[in-house]
This record gives sequence, C-alpha cells and structure tokens, in this order.
Amino acid sequence: MSIWAIVPVKPLRRAKTRLANVLTPEQRYQLAEMMLRQVLAVLDSAPQIAGTLVISRDTEALAIARDMGARTIQESSNSDLNPALNRATEVIRVWGAGAALVIPADLPFVNKSDIAALASIGRYGPCIAIASDVYQVGTNALLVRPPGLLKYYFGDNSFDLHIEAAKRANAEVYTYDSESLRIDIDVPDDLVRYNELVDSGEFSLLTRMLPELSRSDMPTTGGSNG
Repeated sequence: MSIWAIVPVKPLRRAKTRLANVLTPEQRYQLAEMMLRQVLAVLDSAPQIAGTLVISRDTEALAIARDMGARTIQESSNSDLNPALNRATEVIRVWGAGAALVIPADLPFVNKSDIAALASIGRYGPCIAIASDVYQVGTNALLVRPPGLLKYYFGDNSFDLHIEAAKRANAEVYTYDSESLRIDIDVPDDLVRYNELVDSGEFSLLTRMLPELSRSDMPTTGGSNG
C-alpha cells in the first residue's frame, strides 16, 4: 500500500535560533527555506512516495509546499508537534495510506536512495523503519506501517522512545543507518559536520545557497550532544 510522507515545518522566520551566534537572521531563514525545498524535492521525485503532507503554523512555509506539489495543513499557533503529527497521520490514513513516513524539514543531505531504503525495509507491517540523528538520540526519519500503529515521541530521546513504542505494539523494528540522514542542522557543531562533508566531496548543497557564509565564523571543535 502507498506511503505518504509527513513533513513538519517550524516557522521559517524563527527557525534555527540556536545558530544565532554564527548565522544572521537572514542566513537562518535562507537555510531553513533551502532545506525545506530540498526535502520536498526529494520526496516529490521518489517513486515510493504517493504524496507529501506538510504541517506548519507558518503560511509562508505552507505556500512553498503547495507550490512544490505537496498538500498542507495549517496548525494553530499553540499546536504541539506530536499531537499535530498524530492528526496528520489520521488524515493520510483516511486518504488510503498504507504507511506514514515522517521526515523533518532540516535534512540537507536526504536523497532518493534514503527514501527507497526506508520504503524497502519497511514494506511489511506491522513495523517501523527508523533513522537516528548523529548522536543516536533523536529521530531523523520514521516510517510507520500501518499509519497510526504508534503515537509519536519526537523530542528528547525520541529514537529510543519510538523503538519502545513499536515493541509495545508488537511491531518489527528496523534501524537504518545513513550518513546523509544523520546530519541535520540545529547547532553550530552541525555546521562543522556539514562543512567536513562538503570538503570531502561527498555532498554539496548549502555552499551554493549561502555563499556569503564565512567559515571563519564557524566553530572548529565538537562537543554538542544535541
């Protein structure tokens, strides 16, 4: 049965506040918009995805999503992430989705191979296919088959909490380890990892979008635990 992607998006003009020491407000906005467009473009080009539903309280983000062919739900200003995701999952279930793939909007290196791999390993339910962040604490992608199998626990320690919820539902758990999915950009250390990947020649995206960003302003050491 078909897979629908759900992409939650924070207000673009207020995104990435933890990068305020290294990026200007305009750079943070450009970064958030670019990553949203990247994620939506990948999902639109992935043959495994029947459709994409973007949820946000930000009318600008929703307009971008509609321009790129996604469906949208506008959340209220006091809506929390996990209840909003649960509501969105119920919507796609009514639309006939056989699985829900939750993808955050801040994954600059997500690609069609990642989507294909998650769809493949999560093709038989009940199951989840889950990818962690670089710290193996957060969840950077979560496929749930069937939709509504479990409630969402995005936030602190979500990787373990999603796995525990799947086990309580007697579902199979498949973990997907992908360098391109591990990298999100929330804190200055994430920008360091991004630059290392770009320098390695494996990925190149943000440098084209933010050419004015000076690496001399970047931190050079790790230490964040997300």
